Amino acid sequence: MNLYELQEQLDRIERTVRTNKNVLSLEEAAEYTGISKSYLYKLTAKNEIPFSKPRGKMIFFSKERLDAWLLASPSKSREEINREALNYTFRNKRH
Repeated sequence: MNLYELQEQLDRIERTVRTNKNVLSLEEAAEYTGISKSYLYKLTAKNEIPFSKPRGKMIFFSKERLDAWLLASPSKSREEINREALNYTFRNKRH
């Protein structure tokens, strides 16, 4: 295993360890969500994302609340929409 492969494997292990934490720093939250740190700062300034700022210092994120926020506006698949439309049609069929 060369040095590059070893570094990549170490990076993967570090990311795995970070994702097992319940409370994330701003840097960890940025990596976890794929959102840039600057955009995360903007979201916190506008109170558009759940966060904690104990004693007015560092910003922390609950992984559970981040997950809920990330999944807050789900989009249905075409198959789900078609199935719902079909069910609606059968339920509201006029005789």
